[in-house]
Amino acid sequence: MHSTSEAILDIGEASEKVSKVMMTCPTLALDTALNQTGVRVSPDLVENVLKRFENAGMSAFRFFEWAEKQRGYSHSVRAYHLMIESLARIRQYQIVWDLVNAMRKKGMLNVETFCIMMRKYARANKVDEAVYTFNVMDKYDVVPNLAAFNGLLSALCKSNNVRKAQEIFDAMKGRFEPDAKTYSILLAGWGKAPNLPRAREVFGEMVRAGCDPDVVTYGIMVDVLCKAGRVDEAVEVVKEMDESNCRPTSFIYSVLVHTYGVEHRIEDAIDTFLEMERKGIKADVAVYNALIGAFCKVNKFKNVHRVLQEMKINGVAPNSRTCNVIISSMIGQGQTDRAFRVFRRMIKLCEPDADTYTMMIKMFCEKNDLEMALRIWKFMKSKQFFPSMHTFSALVNGLCEKGDAAKACVVLEEMIEKGIRPSRITFGRLRQLLVKEGREDVLKFLHEKMNLLVKEPLYG
Repeated sequence: MHSTSEAILDIGEASEKVSKVMMTCPTLALDTALNQTGVRVSPDLVENVLKRFENAGMSAFRFFEWAEKQRGYSHSVRAYHLMIESLARIRQYQIVWDLVNAMRKKGMLNVETFCIMMRKYARANKVDEAVYTFNVMDKYDVVPNLAAFNGLLSALCKSNNVRKAQEIFDAMKGRFEPDAKTYSILLAGWGKAPNLPRAREVFGEMVRAGCDPDVVTYGIMVDVLCKAGRVDEAVEVVKEMDESNCRPTSFIYSVLVHTYGVEHRIEDAIDTFLEMERKGIKADVAVYNALIGAFCKVNKFKNVHRVLQEMKINGVAPNSRTCNVIISSMIGQGQTDRAFRVFRRMIKLCEPDADTYTMMIKMFCEKNDLEMALRIWKFMKSKQFFPSMHTFSALVNGLCEKGDAAKACVVLEEMIEKGIRPSRITFGRLRQLLVKEGREDVLKFLHEKMNLLVKEPLYG
């Protein structure tokens, strides 16, 4: 099969065309529909589509396989990495290893390939598999270096397996000479645990090893202390940075402002923001989001408006996180109409993300306004935004709550079609409803669909 008809040169236009097919076409009929688009496949196009459809699992894999068959095209390392991430997200590990072997044959494997897999295994709480991935690097002719060692430790720490990470660090630190990043990873892991005494131990060991803390290490220490409710101690660390000629970053100030907001210390949050500006550190969207969050916590929405105005004057564009903070706060306070008004304004300023759509759909479902929830869903699809598992679940749960088994089945079937496995809770709710209505036949059909497209997808 080869690309036919006139080539579409513009990547954006080609990407839109492919995205439309991916959103509307059943997975098993995708090849034929893609052939009919007439797009010329290029590395940029494939990477663009795979990034956009990172939640699409098996649909993305169908596209990936189709692209590989096109004349004059071969996958880039980044395309393989995007596909590996997407498949690992839905736990299609067999296909992931098939892709690793394909990369090996082409001499494309690198340390980052294995770091991605370690991250994904650890996130799925498959600790042994993450460690195994590190240990087999040699067999794939990729030498495990400090970056790979740090990648393993980071994967374990981020998935709440810091004790295992520490155990591996203690066993292997003679083989790899730890750097500031290594210690920072462990520091963050113990901070997340949370275990402040162990975090302090790591910090002390780092200094004793003659490894000077850098701005990232200090930033993590500030974050660890703030999460442990020691914000005043965190401020002392920032002062220590000033004395060491290590200039604090806007990230560090965003952590302080956010923590003061959580503790309802709004005056301290404002003072910290102003101190940052006095030091000539330019406020970025993360600090503004922290300040907005602080004002939302104390219900000062007029101040939120002022911050948004200041952002506009300073040329700092709001992002989806900005709007999510405001919307979440308004929903939490029962101000659902205002939350929807913010959403409507937001879609003119920036692209909503999966959290935005999930919040809005859930909000309307809880208000018993299924019509509006479905309108948001339809709008999201029109924007060619691929829903996450949580977004699908929010709508299925809302429809089940309303007793609309037929619509809930349609949405769940689409979810399975896209290679996304519903959570036990979501599937359980629909099962209850179908059993109550005596629709075991539909339940059996959905089970078969899951087995076909999720457990053993697209083979043969």
